[in-house]
Amino acid sequence: MPSPNTLDTLRAALADHLAPPADAWLTGALDPAARPGWEAAFAVAARRVGRGPLPGTGLPAADAARILLLAAAAPDAATVNRLYQQGDAAERRAVLLALPELPVGADAVPLVEDALRANDNRLIAAAVGPYAAAHLEAHQWRHAVLKCVFTGVPLTAVAGLADRADAELARMLDDFAAERRAAGRPVPDDVARALALAPHPQES
Repeated sequence: MPSPNTLDTLRAALADHLAPPADAWLTGALDPAARPGWEAAFAVAARRVGRGPLPGTGLPAADAARILLLAAAAPDAATVNRLYQQGDAAERRAVLLALPELPVGADAVPLVEDALRANDNRLIAAAVGPYAAAHLEAHQWRHAVLKCVFTGVPLTAVAGLADRADAELARMLDDFAAERRAAGRPVPDDVARALALAPHPQES
């Protein structure tokens, strides 16, 4: 999701937010000497640092800690896939959010596709971040945007919207809006915002 969050800002936010024992645990888990045990730390992060919001980041503290653990460990695509498939919703969300920091290339696209099939809006929002903007093909990406509009995920979650919005996305959004109006249903405000970014189909 687009945000000013970086690994350094997440670590600083956690240091400011966590009680000393929790911060000491995270410091130890991130130490290179502790690297072989990073998967165990990933699994217990919510119990160690809490599930509450981390001020200034828009993320739960556990998500931020898990992103840091993943980035430090730099697992390969097979490990990332296993963590995602075996994880609960919160762990899957953290994997998706960490993807831009991981050396997986396009190999994690199936995880994004899986999340976009879910009915969990937080997973969907995590799936349309910078990794999706960089790796989803145009057809997949347009449908991801439409999924956000349809499910009520704010389009502020979509990384690269201003850069990737095109005439075909505008056509799809126009069709969606027309169907909503024909059914007597309101059109989400985000449709107009996205259309303002996309060239009109006749302009291309």
